[in-house]
Amino acid sequence: MATGPVRIGLLVNPIAGLGGRVGLKGTDGAEVVARALALGAVPAAGIRAARALARLQAEAPEGSVALVVAPGAMGEEPARVAGLEPATVIGEVGEATTAEDTRRIARAMDVDLLLFAGGDGTAADVLEAVGGSVAVLGIPAGVKIHSGAYAVSPEAAGRIAAGLARGVRLDLAEAEVLDLDEDAYRRGQIAPRLVGYLRVPREPRLVQSRKAPSPASERVAAEAIAADVVANMEPERAYVLGPGTTVRMIAERLGVPKTLVGVDVVRGGGLVAADATERELLAIVEEGPAAIVVTPIGGQGFVFGRGNQQIGPAVVSRVGREHLIVVATGWKLASLGGAPLRVDTGDHEVDSMLAGHLQVVTGYGERAVVRVEA
Repeated sequence: MATGPVRIGLLVNPIAGLGGRVGLKGTDGAEVVARALALGAVPAAGIRAARALARLQAEAPEGSVALVVAPGAMGEEPARVAGLEPATVIGEVGEATTAEDTRRIARAMDVDLLLFAGGDGTAADVLEAVGGSVAVLGIPAGVKIHSGAYAVSPEAAGRIAAGLARGVRLDLAEAEVLDLDEDAYRRGQIAPRLVGYLRVPREPRLVQSRKAPSPASERVAAEAIAADVVANMEPERAYVLGPGTTVRMIAERLGVPKTLVGVDVVRGGGLVAADATERELLAIVEEGPAAIVVTPIGGQGFVFGRGNQQIGPAVVSRVGREHLIVVATGWKLASLGGAPLRVDTGDHEVDSMLAGHLQVVTGYGERAVVRVEA
């Protein structure tokens, strides 16, 4: 390793994740961004980048980091929010940033580790720009984060960067970059394509795996889970049904339609809301008793914060931990390889409330106790 401060790059996609809580499943395209803002979406990628840098600042020795950032909202502003003064600002961008800005600035950065905040689309742009020539690590900020190039949380990204600043050698591994067609995704068609590989730090507890799809053979197990959940439903309680095929089985058993990659609400066996936004969910759970039914992402273990941002921290807090129903087949839990379930709602207090051990419905009358980490 070269002597002197390590050069840490920061590149933020300011619109990443903008469509999550308003139910748009992504932000590809100017029209979708405009619609998200009109629905009240609040940009959060910069805030999550600032959280990563705050952890970097807290754990790195003084003077050990030279921070290289993109201008404005793409890096400079989040750095200053975190209380850091960038050593170098690379490039210029307009008010509306683009994927080409990401690629151009990534190419121009000469750093030991490039942190980028976004989702799978941002990871694909970084891959196109630098390939495997640079060590990179994603700060999770998008709606779709199926790729294995991301830290499990913003703080985890900051912790890895701080380790480099303390002289810890990066052990790099190839991570798959996956991306989806957002239009097809909104129609409930999940068909990720492999874009390529980025070189990321090999830190199993701090870096997430790629999303693992459930095999078709799991349908019988999912049907047993659905039968259990439906048998225990209370007629007066609203049930928020998160995305995923396991949860969709519950809707099928009730005889109501289910948006595969959206969030729906049922009460008394009938559909209350379809493809709901965070604002709509909050209004429903404030009306009366409610529960949340979610399934972790296969291979990654995220219960909240990946693909179900509509169920935001305010909704989770209002419903409460005691009315959270986590469902997963035995295969899905086994796909985690002993790793815990994870939560990343964007609110530290809510994540801490969810941490600990939870019962997971794994079949009819069957439960597993699984650890949850924030």
